[in-house]
Amino acid sequence: MSTGFKKTQSVAESAVMIALSIALFAVSDAIPWPFLYGGGFSLFGQVPIIIVSYRHGIRNGLAASTALALFEMLMGFKNFSYVNGIAAWLIVAFADYLIAFGCLGLGGMFKGKFKNQTAELVTGGIVVCFIRFLCHFISGVTIWAGYTPENMLVSVYSLVYNGSYMLIETIITVIGLTAVSAVFNFTKKNI
Repeated sequence: MSTGFKKTQSVAESAVMIALSIALFAVSDAIPWPFLYGGGFSLFGQVPIIIVSYRHGIRNGLAASTALALFEMLMGFKNFSYVNGIAAWLIVAFADYLIAFGCLGLGGMFKGKFKNQTAELVTGGIVVCFIRFLCHFISGVTIWAGYTPENMLVSVYSLVYNGSYMLIETIITVIGLTAVSAVFNFTKKNI
C-alpha cells in the first residue's frame, strides 16, 4: 500500500469518524438529561474518535479529537457567558473543552500492548475518560465553584457532579468499544 493511499485513507476515515462523533454528541445533547447546570453524557460519542486514534495513531487521533473539541466548544459557547475575565475563559476553554475532549485522541495509546484489540481499546477508553473527568473536576473546583450547594465542600460537589455523568459516559464508551471490537478488526487495512 502506497504512503499516499494510506494517508488518504486515514484522512477520509478520520473525517467520517469525526462527523459520526459530532452527530452522536448532537443527538445526545438534544436529550434532556437530568443534570443541573449542564453536564450529561453521549450515546457512544467518544467511540469514533478513540477508534481513529487506535487505527491511525495518536497524531491522527489528536487531530480528530481537536476537531471534536472545537465543535463542542462552539456548541457550548453559552457557558462562556457565565464567567468573567480572561483567566476564567481560558480555564473553561481548556478544561471543559480543548483538553477534556482533545484527550480522546490518546485512546489508541495501548495498541499492541496487550495483543487483544478489545482490551487495548477498552483500556484506552477508560484512561481518556478518567483524564476527561479530571479536566471537568478541575473546572468544577475553580470556575464553577459558585454553584456548590451551601452545606457541601466544593471538591465533593465537583466530584459527585462530574463523576456522575462521567461514570455513565465511561460505561457507555466501554460498551461501545467492546461491541465494535467484537465486529471489526481495526488493525487490518480495510475494515
